Amino acid sequence: MTKENGGVIGVEQIMHLIPHRHPFLLVDKVLNYEKGVSIRALKNVTFNEPQFTGHFPGHPVMPGVMIVEAMAQAAGVLTQLSRGGHADDALFYLVKVDKAKFSQIVVPGDQMILECQIKKIIRNMTLYTGKAIVDGRVVAQAEFLCAEKSK
Repeated sequence: MTKENGGVIGVEQIMHLIPHRHPFLLVDKVLNYEKGVSIRALKNVTFNEPQFTGHFPGHPVMPGVMIVEAMAQAAGVLTQLSRGGHADDALFYLVKVDKAKFSQIVVPGDQMILECQIKKIIRNMTLYTGKAIVDGRVVAQAEFLCAEKSK
């Protein structure tokens, strides 16, 4: 690995990089990343997450919007790692989602691997591509745009 690449980062450091907190922090660990290029992160899907009480009772399924949010949070971690930032610098808002596709349900007990790449940077906005993978199979993918707003 070059000095531009990085390895495992735990949830404590993730919380220094993005402002999300329980129950809405959806990235548990960074597995590896390349600054300014891509990230591979982990989300452990657990039964005690609040969305499963109503989606769906007796048949818990992770909502697609939460899967996209998990990808966007992983992308936010990549942006902060790439620029040496931290959660207090600025807020990044998800402003557009395109080409979203869901090919398999995600349920408690799954481990989602979140893979995101920077596609283009336009002023204070970044366009990403993302995939969510469970057991080696792509379960969701999307392109999404995030905009930075200084605090």
